[in-house]
Amino acid sequence: MKILVNSDDSVGASLEEAARSGTWQQQMKWAIRDISELGRKLNLPESTITSIGQSVEQFSLFAPLPYLSRIEPGQTDDPLLLQVLPQAAEDISPPDFSNDPLGEQAATVDSGLLKKYRKRVLVIASGACAINCRYCFRRHFPYETSPKSDSQWEATIEKVESDESINEVILSGGDPLVLTDDKLESVFNRLNSIKHLRRIRIHTRLPVVIPQRVTVDSSKYLTRVDCKFSLWYTSIIRTKSMILSRSSWAESEQSQLACSINLSC
Repeated sequence: MKILVNSDDSVGASLEEAARSGTWQQQMKWAIRDISELGRKLNLPESTITSIGQSVEQFSLFAPLPYLSRIEPGQTDDPLLLQVLPQAAEDISPPDFSNDPLGEQAATVDSGLLKKYRKRVLVIASGACAINCRYCFRRHFPYETSPKSDSQWEATIEKVESDESINEVILSGGDPLVLTDDKLESVFNRLNSIKHLRRIRIHTRLPVVIPQRVTVDSSKYLTRVDCKFSLWYTSIIRTKSMILSRSSWAESEQSQLACSINLSC
């Protein structure tokens, strides 16, 4: 999983205060990448920090401050902490281990375009992500094949346009919401012009881990009234205390859940 930007040590405020400040791009810069810094921020015992093995070298730590602010300090079994804390068990490679557990390479029909089902395709919209989840099943995905330039995006969308059996597109990654609002809006406008599409889904964690990503500009183009499809946010989070709703955090005792918000047009 690629990281969008480099960290910045300029955040000197308390964790909760820092989590509420800045833009979403600044929060990406301020995200914690160092295991010792994570321990200091969350008051973790030294034994927790020294028992991670080589896992952080194989898959880097990346945890944004708004997400960390919801973790109970000192609680080493907090499910939110376990989602981002490197574990020595990650160094274990069982005999039947696969770098492609979902068989996505076999489902790849073009660069960054996957098709497992007759009427649905998945587009790897970005290789960057706002949080590195330790259970990530795309650690080894070849993100260099995902569309980046305008011409690459157009080629990918033309593939969707040429197949009238497709009625649903999933934008995934990485996280598609690390793209700029201008880029996302242009992608949505282009998809909206395809007559046989009924639905677009966005697989994202950004509204959960960095709520600042939901901006006035993004709200306008994501909820415009002229689109021809239903728009779904899907955010899979490992948590004991929160799910994403339209405007607030709701209590939940589930350890893992999928939260989908229908913004039907």
